[in-house]
Amino acid sequence: TITINMQRLSAVADHFPNFSHVKQAPADPILSLTTGFKADKDPRKVNLGVGAYRDDNGKPFVFPIVRKVEAEIVANHTLDKEYLPITGLDDFTKGARGVLFGWNHPAVNDPRVASAQTLSGTGALRVIGEFLRKFRPAPIYVSAPTWGNHNQVFTSCGLDVRQYRYFDPKTKGLNFDGMIEDLEKATAGSCVLLHTCAHNPTGVDPTKEQWHKIAEVCKRNKLYPFFDTAYQGFASGSLDQDGYGLRYFLDQGFEMVIAQSFAKIMGLYGERTGALHFVCQDKAAAGRVMSQVKIIIRCNYSSPPKHGARIAAAILNNPQNREQWLQ
Repeated sequence: TITINMQRLSAVADHFPNFSHVKQAPADPILSLTTGFKADKDPRKVNLGVGAYRDDNGKPFVFPIVRKVEAEIVANHTLDKEYLPITGLDDFTKGARGVLFGWNHPAVNDPRVASAQTLSGTGALRVIGEFLRKFRPAPIYVSAPTWGNHNQVFTSCGLDVRQYRYFDPKTKGLNFDGMIEDLEKATAGSCVLLHTCAHNPTGVDPTKEQWHKIAEVCKRNKLYPFFDTAYQGFASGSLDQDGYGLRYFLDQGFEMVIAQSFAKIMGLYGERTGALHFVCQDKAAAGRVMSQVKIIIRCNYSSPPKHGARIAAAILNNPQNREQWLQ
């Protein structure tokens, strides 16, 4: 019997693919550096590969307010480990809108804004990318250069990724004329990815006046703004100042979408805490958009993790905790 079963197993195995045709993919150019760093025995080594806080001894740094709030959460035995809704923790997404727009801005409670918790910023980019492919299948323009994963995520979503000029290597500043010229020539109705602040990888941001001009061109050419917000507060030290361009577009009446990460600004790298926000024409449109976003999330990861969202919500919605975080 054993011999017969082995023969049958062997016959069945012949019909299974062995994936010999699969090519070895290149290692991630940034994340793979950590492996090399750990293997290096040189005591003078410094890891400049992954963007994460380190203390003076090169050790991972956790915000004191994150430690405090996390301890309170762990000590609260009334909290459970049940699934979050598909769109995540409402207290977190509301607090996230406060970071983006300012806690007193009408958009925080505006029913035109549809928000969902995501797997950090990358998860937000992916969900938005899939939504755009289904419901706004136009080209998406990204800056040259941009964060490397932008191209990879959007291409994987099936989007037509194009570039607009951004960095001037001669002046080490913004090639504003080139940027405007490219956006003027962009296919009408396209999506344009804008870095809210602390542009990755150049660190070069538009001035207020330049943001006004960018908005003017986007409105005239019917370009759909897509803000990637990973470093709010890092450029100037102020959430308000760093969010100026995004809020200007909002106050000019644009419909737009925002991907937001709390990996850097709250040090929640491994918790994968982020959000997406669609600013829609009206409440009804926001409801329809979110109904489709839910389907995309459900097909990808069902619902987001709870722990990091609880930490962020406890910080953002408590004035004392929030003030300690901002300091």
